[in-house]
Amino acid sequence: MTAQISPFYAIGISRLAHRLKEEGRSIIHMEFGQPSTGAPAKAIEAAHHVLDHDGMGYWESNALKQRIATHYDEAYGVHVDPEQIILTCGASPAFVLALSCLFAPGARVAIARPGYVAYRNTVRALHMEPLEVPCGSAERFQLTARALAAIDPAPDGVIIASPANPTGTIIDPDELAIIIAYCQERGIRVISDEIYHGLSYGASARSALQEDAGVLVVNSFSKYYSMAGWRLGWLVVPPDLIDAARARMGNLFLTPPSLAQHAGLVAFQCRDELEGHVATYARNRDLMLDALPSLGLDRIAPPDGAFYIYADIGHLTDDSIAFCTRLLQDTGVATAPGVDFDPVDGHRFMRFSFAVSTTEVEDAIARMKPWFAAQPRRSD
Repeated sequence: MTAQISPFYAIGISRLAHRLKEEGRSIIHMEFGQPSTGAPAKAIEAAHHVLDHDGMGYWESNALKQRIATHYDEAYGVHVDPEQIILTCGASPAFVLALSCLFAPGARVAIARPGYVAYRNTVRALHMEPLEVPCGSAERFQLTARALAAIDPAPDGVIIASPANPTGTIIDPDELAIIIAYCQERGIRVISDEIYHGLSYGASARSALQEDAGVLVVNSFSKYYSMAGWRLGWLVVPPDLIDAARARMGNLFLTPPSLAQHAGLVAFQCRDELEGHVATYARNRDLMLDALPSLGLDRIAPPDGAFYIYADIGHLTDDSIAFCTRLLQDTGVATAPGVDFDPVDGHRFMRFSFAVSTTEVEDAIARMKPWFAAQPRRSD
């Protein structure tokens, strides 16, 4: 029997947004977590050179793997051998590699609810069982060691994300250490999603590798490096899983795009430009947090990182898909319905991505204020 996979509802919202744009409507895309900026200028310049002088083909850049390994030493003080880095076609294949290296069909994998929609569905697609752990505002929508300990029997694995999607919250460093220690004690394998590292508005997020060299870490060039369309990511695996991960990568995905690997290597040299993007996101975050109360949205966990705000709209609707669809049709502002991230309680939540330009954030707020003010409150 094939696995039953739920739709990614934000994709439907985005399709409608693009159709409306083709009809001449002004659309502000806040539905996806992708930077509105392009790849760094020097990376694009390098890509042009490669296109002109390199026929390309299936290829794995040893220089890029070495540079990523150096990044772990520079950013976290952690030694990673370049051979532990598996270059992937974005973060999504990295999750497939990580899950299939660690677990057999039937394995039970804990994830936070709300959480990124593809965690749940990728686990299911591989015929494993996602254990969605409800995490509310009191926990800032993050997994805790206490919540993991309440799962009986203990899960085979857990996916943690810090900063998280859809909330942007970061796991407290002390709590992260406790989670990792608990998992070590119980033999629970950890996959850490760190694709939003570099995007924080206070203290930086810690890597799970700082707590345990045996965790598997997923990262990509899509978020901080502003290279979502280049489809380039990586998976860090412990030495005993290198062969298994490489075998899966080679058979399932061959190699990442050669052009993206050339550009990704140069992107590491573009920190000033990239930090400018982070400064823009910080301004956008402040604008959104200042404006949300005037929209009647005051039940959120202010994001520590990433570029999302997950807002409770339960006083306005019990159907977040229909709500986000009406908002788009009436105002041209595309957002993501909460049911993508939480199939149980997400009908009363929505997610805003503020990874657009500051001008677009200001425009979106101006459009949404009168619209939200006109929405009737639910009587229950």
